[in-house]
Amino acid sequence: MRAALVGYSSSEEEEEEEGGRKGGGDRASPRGSPRGSPRARWVPQRFGRSPGRPPPRSRSLLSLGRGPAEGAGAERRFLPPRSTARARLPVPECVLAMFREQEEEERGAEDRAKHGGRVRCFPHERGNWATHVYLPYKVQEEFLELLDLLVSHARTYVSSLTAMEEFHISLSQSVVLRYHWINPFVQSLKERLASYDRFFCVANQMKVYTNQNKTRTFIGLEVSAGHFQLLELVSEVDKVMEEFDLPTFYKDPSFHISLAWCVGDLTGSLEGQCLQELQDIVDRFEDSALVLRVQWEQIRCKSGNKFFSFPLR
Repeated sequence: MRAALVGYSSSEEEEEEEGGRKGGGDRASPRGSPRGSPRARWVPQRFGRSPGRPPPRSRSLLSLGRGPAEGAGAERRFLPPRSTARARLPVPECVLAMFREQEEEERGAEDRAKHGGRVRCFPHERGNWATHVYLPYKVQEEFLELLDLLVSHARTYVSSLTAMEEFHISLSQSVVLRYHWINPFVQSLKERLASYDRFFCVANQMKVYTNQNKTRTFIGLEVSAGHFQLLELVSEVDKVMEEFDLPTFYKDPSFHISLAWCVGDLTGSLEGQCLQELQDIVDRFEDSALVLRVQWEQIRCKSGNKFFSFPLR
């Protein structure tokens, strides 16, 4: 009696041999099996694994990112798509704050109502910094008394006159600097002005001025002594302006300390009789010879809301 082989089946051997005959030739036999002998096929058992068979490789749906798992009741799960965008680095606060104060100042400057109706000499543009070089005048109490007398009398001719809050003698026009030019510009000024000494000048002659666009009128005290020293300083400032391709100062300038201003060209109302009466007030003022003789100790540059000082020796 022939013993049955457990776990083997030869149910398809005849079919394979029949298929080989139909296909027109014998199929290649497995290694170790003689041609034409019955071939055995490994059939997994219903319960458990047959000895020697490796377990099936387990593949995770999460690692493969595939569709539904084999078997009933499996849930469909997918990996989230991997982002290809690079995370942006935060902008440093020092960069964000670079123009913040200047923008606030310039936004306020655009409102004419906040500045008595004054008009810009050049259009506002982001990153443009209005820049001016001048000699600052530190006022004394006697000067303020004289100022009050002069402005009060001039208002009888032009009621809209407004007294200045700060006083100086200009050494340059108002020019436009780009932000990245400020430090090189200031450094150049510092180098050129370092060798100049302190000096005196006298400003005691009343005169009427207008700005270039004739949008404002001023009354001021013109310099009558110290003109030569002022021209020397202007020459150095002009050289710096030329380095940065900026406008130089006026030819034959009239150096003066502005005292009051009004909107529009009102020279006709302030010159003549009014101007002569203002000069009489200056001449009769008790301490005018002392008050209007000024010692200049430093030069200052204002660029936007930044101030730079250059002490005279």
